[in-house]
Amino acid sequence: MKKLLQIFNIIVPFALAIGILWWMYRGTDWHEMLNCVINDINWGWMTVSLAFGVVPLVFRALRWRMALLPMGEDASTRLCTDSIFLSYASSLVIPRVGEVTRCGTLKKYGGISFTKSLGTVVTERIIDSALMLLIAAIGFLSQLPQFLVFLEETGFDPHAVIDRFTSTGWWVTILCSILAVVFLGVLLRRLAIFRSINERMQGFLDGLISLRKVKNFPLYLLYSIGIWAGYYLHFYLAFFAFEFTSGIGPLAGLLIFCVGSFAVLVPTPNGAGPWHFAVKTMLVLYGVAEQPAILFAFVVHTIQTALVVLLGAIGWADLAFIPKREAAVGADAKSKEYK
Repeated sequence: MKKLLQIFNIIVPFALAIGILWWMYRGTDWHEMLNCVINDINWGWMTVSLAFGVVPLVFRALRWRMALLPMGEDASTRLCTDSIFLSYASSLVIPRVGEVTRCGTLKKYGGISFTKSLGTVVTERIIDSALMLLIAAIGFLSQLPQFLVFLEETGFDPHAVIDRFTSTGWWVTILCSILAVVFLGVLLRRLAIFRSINERMQGFLDGLISLRKVKNFPLYLLYSIGIWAGYYLHFYLAFFAFEFTSGIGPLAGLLIFCVGSFAVLVPTPNGAGPWHFAVKTMLVLYGVAEQPAILFAFVVHTIQTALVVLLGAIGWADLAFIPKREAAVGADAKSKEYK
């Protein structure tokens, strides 16, 4: 049963991604696309965009370390960074497994409590979700007319969605709900590595309330804002690498970024498929022809995914040079500092 769940956990997201990508790119002239990649992309802007793909992950590592210190868990910045790099790469294979991967890496190489570190990750997710909703509100309100058109074009017109929700729609909803429950069940099973429920829950709660003792909360919040600013610039600066998207303004880019970010919530590897469709649709709404919009989505997602793979490889290789339990050294001193 466990092996079947693992296979299901891998195959279904990939099948969904491949199905959407095939439907989107089934009529694409790949020779023309390759020529465009070689001759028409401004690689200077693309390189700057990729640099901002690294910055948010480093900020995540710095922020994570800040949350761990009050609990007497002293993970080095280097180890936290490698764990973050590896977690993003692992999510390309099994969506949503990154949180478990980075906490497990920290435990293996730094002797850090798995449940405490996972609790800090949950806290991160709460803060990130709040910031994402705030950014989305800014993007949607500043571009409300275009967003309403997006809802209509994608079949989610709030005035007609109930009437158009067919029996097939209900079955798809039920299937997606089942998938969500299965992924949650897999995550919960991965947490069952401690001897007692009390130990798991206590460590988890300690991580959740870790923000109360963070020594420099304004800096923690600044890192959080920097993470999302980096994500946005990572995406938006890529617009200037293509002539047909270089004229899109920052607020329009913010809305497209928000829609793409919500699409990534669908459990496919790095959002492949749903992200392509969402970004392509939004670009078309802003006047970009369909084929260039499809090209942008494919090229940008492919390059950004390659960056995730590269960073994951760097993190994995660097871990070989970190003595295990390195991050546990000095934990007692840090614990005393925060008491």
